[in-house]
Amino acid sequence: MATFSKSTFSHSSYAAIRPSYPQSLYNRILSFHHGPRNLLLDLGTGHGLVPRALSSSFKQVIGTDPSPGMISQARSLTPNAEYPHITYEVAPAEELPFVQQESVDVVVAAQAAHWFDYPRLWKELRRVVRRGGTVAFWGYKDPVLVDFPKASKIMFHFGYDNRDDRLGPFWQQPGRSIVQDQLRKVQPPTGDWEKVTRVEYEPGTNGKRSGEGTPFLERRTKVGEVIEYVRTWSSYHAWREAHPEQVPLKDGGRGDVLDEMYQEMKDTERWENEDLEVDIEWGTSLVMARKT
Repeated sequence: MATFSKSTFSHSSYAAIRPSYPQSLYNRILSFHHGPRNLLLDLGTGHGLVPRALSSSFKQVIGTDPSPGMISQARSLTPNAEYPHITYEVAPAEELPFVQQESVDVVVAAQAAHWFDYPRLWKELRRVVRRGGTVAFWGYKDPVLVDFPKASKIMFHFGYDNRDDRLGPFWQQPGRSIVQDQLRKVQPPTGDWEKVTRVEYEPGTNGKRSGEGTPFLERRTKVGEVIEYVRTWSSYHAWREAHPEQVPLKDGGRGDVLDEMYQEMKDTERWENEDLEVDIEWGTSLVMARKT
């Protein structure tokens, strides 16, 4: 998660472009949970999307993130007059000294579970989550243009080819591989957690909802906005640090790796321009468990 803690990372762009989560996802988690809803703990809260979305379901909500920039963004987007029972703390998921023992009813992590140090995390969650409490971690992979398989393939190659002029070498590992593998490496310890449930979706390229599983994240957007979304990837941020001489066209430069990617997608699919509206879906995974 080091990229998001850097002062050069655009926390406002991340907040504006990253996908939000549907009520159906939250409902799935709330229906899995048994017992009181006094305290919700959101690990890796980012700009505070989940605390705001779930605030009406809990008496108190705490969002944590190791990035001061993310917490600053979360606080600015969460006015106290509207959300008086939400607080934020700059803290790693594995160290929660401000949370009392067995006080948490539900602990969640949205697109953050791949960053955690699990031996330390499970020990801390054993301390703070009450008996019968719920853990729910979810994440999403890369967007798939469901009506344009060739463009989706090009985006994947630019994102993961192991070449210096592509983004592949710039992902932080093993975090990204955990996301790509649908969080299957996230294994709640059997001695402390039961009723482990997994909900997954893998998009197809034969139109909307042509994939396998239960879809949670989808959007109709412009091609140009898809490219801007890729610019929020941590791998792109790291690539730019390694290639400061390559300036995007939109910033008055001669173009960078994502301008090259868009041009190849455009030529292959014969798009007229980046204003074309497309349907995209994300591969998603949700892992839930109940504390014994």
